[in-house]
Amino acid sequence: MRKIKILVLLVYSVLLDACQTTAPFEWQEGDILFQNGDCGDFCEAIRKVTEGYEGRDFSHNGILTKERGEWWVLEAVSAGVKLTPLDTFLYRHVNEKGRPKVHVGRLVPVYQKLIPQALEHGKTLLGKPYDHAFDLDNDAYYCSELIHLSFKKANGGQPVFQLQPMTFIDPETRETFPVWATYFEEMEVPIPEGEPGLNPGGMTLDPAITMVHAFSEN
Repeated sequence: MRKIKILVLLVYSVLLDACQTTAPFEWQEGDILFQNGDCGDFCEAIRKVTEGYEGRDFSHNGILTKERGEWWVLEAVSAGVKLTPLDTFLYRHVNEKGRPKVHVGRLVPVYQKLIPQALEHGKTLLGKPYDHAFDLDNDAYYCSELIHLSFKKANGGQPVFQLQPMTFIDPETRETFPVWATYFEEMEVPIPEGEPGLNPGGMTLDPAITMVHAFSEN
């Protein structure tokens, strides 16, 4: 009888541990989703100049919001600022195991109170064009810029995320990536080398964020 009791306790312990280790990740509004996308030479150039969280690569990000009881991602893509269903965002790019190539960052507690106002401002920008020139002063938005300016607005004009000098130079050749040289030449605008900006990889290392989940590893 005693052996049976011990066996039952062992089984219970194993099941309890399994439940604890496989508990589903719980989303919070304002979570920032960092994606390792597949967009050819552009994504490769972005990844090459910026090392992200734990040395990982990221080429895109968006911020989580809830609309009519459903999760959506507010993001800036080539089509402009838009809301994308969460599952569509997650499974846009997957690894060889079919898992989303997405890491989740969460604002540190001191900035959590800014989330509602930041999301409110970000949604006023729906439909705005994508910022192909990476200019913080125009009325167009790239992915990290959208998040940065939304939180800056919510924080009374004070930035939450740290701006860094942008670079479009290959660290190996010390010359501008050909894909960027062609890109800016076709737009007939100067390459904004050294101008302040943000990118997804750099934002994963920002002190305003704690990385809380990796879908590709769970």
